Amino acid sequence: MNHNQKEILKLKEEKNAIILAHNYQTAEIQEIADFMGDSLELCIKASQIDDADLVVFCGVDFMAETAAILNPSKKILIPENHAECPMAHMLPREELLKYKKRYPDAAVVLYVNTMAEAKAEADILCTSANALQVVESLDDDQILFGPDMNLAWFVQEQTDKEIIPIPENGHCYVHKMFKTADITFSREKYPDAEVLVHPECDGKVQQMADHVLSTGGMIRHVAASSKKTFLIGTEVDMVTRLRRENPDKMFYPLLDDAICENMKLHTLEKVKKSLLKERYQVTVPQEIADKAKNAVERMLEVS
Repeated sequence: MNHNQKEILKLKEEKNAIILAHNYQTAEIQEIADFMGDSLELCIKASQIDDADLVVFCGVDFMAETAAILNPSKKILIPENHAECPMAHMLPREELLKYKKRYPDAAVVLYVNTMAEAKAEADILCTSANALQVVESLDDDQILFGPDMNLAWFVQEQTDKEIIPIPENGHCYVHKMFKTADITFSREKYPDAEVLVHPECDGKVQQMADHVLSTGGMIRHVAASSKKTFLIGTEVDMVTRLRRENPDKMFYPLLDDAICENMKLHTLEKVKKSLLKERYQVTVPQEIADKAKNAVERMLEVS
């Protein structure tokens, strides 16, 4: 453990803080986190924070916002306030309202990867882990689903309901990097490997994979699998976590360049400063938070 990590652990104790980190954080941040997970797991964890005064969120903006929505009495910090999710910003509230006007009878299911102002206009939220479950829990046959068109495609393939992706081209720039050729090439190199990809990948990539899973789903799958070699089609630091937790198995990134630059804006130095100066605080206006909280809680009930 390096000097910065030791200082962070000391500060964490002094400030009665906990650190939540997404699976895409670097190894050194993963090592000092109290809890790691995918969007759903972090959401559930954020709804169960009882004994901490400070919550430091090593993830992107919408994740910290969700923690703030679920914990109005706690101080939620993000070490780097420019850690934004480009996809979450592809569906601003004004855009969503246009779609709601165009499809007045449709239910609105939004991916948790949206900003709080959009969440406030949703009927219910979902994550990549529970998207199908959430859609199937509704009585409505027509669903406005955003902002990820590939997750929308993933759900549409498994339901009889009409899924309308909003906006038409919403996507994650990291998962859009994966091509079918990456799977073909990697399978030739590692013929015994099982290919796991995230549902934010293009439909053709999903069709070629052995399994389409959220990052939390990948962790559970490899732990239970008798297979020994895996090709991982999501952000590269997912491989970091899988290797650490499964030392007897082999993991290879499907693409070495699949790096979320936004997630990587967090560093140990910034986490330390965040704890020391209690910055940058993430807040959500009360009216938006109250409405968004309903959509989050509906999702958690279904999950």
